[in-house]
Amino acid sequence: MSNIRRQHRCIAVICILLTGCTSENQPPAPIAEQEPARIDAALSRPEASGTDNVDQVRDTQHVRKPGQGAHRQAYFGDLHIHTKNSSDAFMFKARATPDDAYRYALGHPIAHALGFDIQLQGEVLDFAAVTDHGELLGVLPAMVDPANPLSELPLAKEIRDPDRKIAIAAFFAMMKDSKAPENKSPLKYANVIRSAWLETIEAAERYNEPGVFTTFIGYEYSSAPENENLHRNVIFKSSSVPGLPFSSVDSDNPEDLWRWLDDQRSKGIDALAIPHNSNASNGLMFERNGRSGEPLDANYAALRMRNEPLVEVTQVKGTSETHPMLSPNDEWADFELYDTLIASPVVTKKSGGFVREAYRHGLEFKEAAGFNPYKFGLIGSSDTHNGGGSYREDNYFSKAGVLDGTAELRGTVPDSKPHTFGADDAATAFTQWGASGIAGIWAEENTRESLFSAMQRKETFATSGPRIRVRFFAGYNYEDDLVSDPEMIRKAYQLGVPMGADLHARDASTPSFLVLAMQDADSARLQRMQIVKGWVADGTSHEMVFDVACSDGLVPDKHTHRCPDNGARVNLADCSASADKGALELKTLWRDPDFDTAQQAFYYVRVLENPTCRWSTWDALRAGAPPKAGLRTTIQERAWSSPIWYLPQK
Repeated sequence: MSNIRRQHRCIAVICILLTGCTSENQPPAPIAEQEPARIDAALSRPEASGTDNVDQVRDTQHVRKPGQGAHRQAYFGDLHIHTKNSSDAFMFKARATPDDAYRYALGHPIAHALGFDIQLQGEVLDFAAVTDHGELLGVLPAMVDPANPLSELPLAKEIRDPDRKIAIAAFFAMMKDSKAPENKSPLKYANVIRSAWLETIEAAERYNEPGVFTTFIGYEYSSAPENENLHRNVIFKSSSVPGLPFSSVDSDNPEDLWRWLDDQRSKGIDALAIPHNSNASNGLMFERNGRSGEPLDANYAALRMRNEPLVEVTQVKGTSETHPMLSPNDEWADFELYDTLIASPVVTKKSGGFVREAYRHGLEFKEAAGFNPYKFGLIGSSDTHNGGGSYREDNYFSKAGVLDGTAELRGTVPDSKPHTFGADDAATAFTQWGASGIAGIWAEENTRESLFSAMQRKETFATSGPRIRVRFFAGYNYEDDLVSDPEMIRKAYQLGVPMGADLHARDASTPSFLVLAMQDADSARLQRMQIVKGWVADGTSHEMVFDVACSDGLVPDKHTHRCPDNGARVNLADCSASADKGALELKTLWRDPDFDTAQQAFYYVRVLENPTCRWSTWDALRAGAPPKAGLRTTIQERAWSSPIWYLPQK
């Protein structure tokens, strides 16, 4: 089909979606009642808008890693990207389009809300997904468009008001209005949501190039009762997607989202949901009881795990692995923590908000009742609202457009006018945000089908930004010399299981764990590799962190299970770091010294780099100012694998 014919057909589809197939006197059905309709992928491939077409973007992208690996290879991406079609991003003056987001992922500069260009540093991404908020998708851009009827609404006029307080008040009123039960708000029936959803789909279809760069069609479900974060990103497997996304306007209960996903799957539309920022959920993300206080049961566990095999453990708004209050014996638990609810000064509850504790509670559920509702893998992503993520400490431009795009606005350097997040927007300082994160996936090839299958089986890992490659296997027949065997990876798969899988008991045998990590060539060297273990004894869960491999020829202490200090240091005067310390690669075959064949357990890997300057220190260095008091000057970037669960015999 020619480009002209294809464009004409797309214009026809857009016209149909904008009119909603209704007469002037008959409003369309509410979003929750509309019948999902598949989008014809053949209609979704016009040339890219703007100065670059898709072929030009691909022709000038960075050199990619070579083709398919015999036993899966690591692919890196971001499954949490917002553009102007997200209402909050638009309020931050972000104007990046879905096309811009994919151009950024492929290494091209795009415009920031403050007028400068942002550009990905280092390797380009292997995969990406634009996940704009499903709630009021594309509505704010329509409100400032004089040609759109929504621009005539009273709230739209207030949204356009130059007084920021009036605009923000209108924004929150609009959100409340759109979710009012049985309301007749024109926002709830806005056909512009259809148009923005089609724009999301078409951009993903344009830039998806199997084997080279994979795009997923997706969106964010943004339930936040009382500012308690229950957000999920919904990622579709293929071009078969519903006619409209299911959002918290339809229901703020995530269980209803899961049931909707089940219903879509019965129609041949496969997808999964990925929760994020459990650290700001006020303990609701990984509850011990249901929303009404009822105990969780096997049906709940099956529904949740069928639809949510992964959790986003790290992103710009903090890391949700664990907390010093929950893991007091873990020296590395205090990492990039975000303490309050989203857009609120209320300090969030810790229990129920972090993944390690959820893994422990899952074991307790399994022990007591035979089911585990928290048996998920891990990824990272950015949650950028600029169209592109800040994945590096030395290339940090934060997340929220005009609110935090400079060091002065972030409050990390002196300024004649104080700039904080402030009461106009939220109550938590930008200084708690970070340059994170990235999703890692072990897959046979860089295609939607292969990557999605890997996500379903949880062969995934997360990093705080660097492209650290982590592999993790467990088995009973691994030989002691496996780490030096040229056939190591083939034998690891053949004789054991990878991250994300179950390892079933085998008589009285003790398993071995094969752990490997490779540094990001554009980042610091590796300092240590750890295994985090959780287990149940007498109905109560416990945890322990083992250093299993050390850099610089060092070995873990047999009693403390800790590596000695390798001597790596950072010079805060210029942010240079030790070049002669650390490892390019760490690998080992480890056996649990406390293994008990009768105790169920989980194991996951955490890899730490040598210390480097935190982004806030880079801000200060560039401004010729001392680092801001009260902030950490350095950071140890890291990666986390999905767990392997050991299941004893019944």
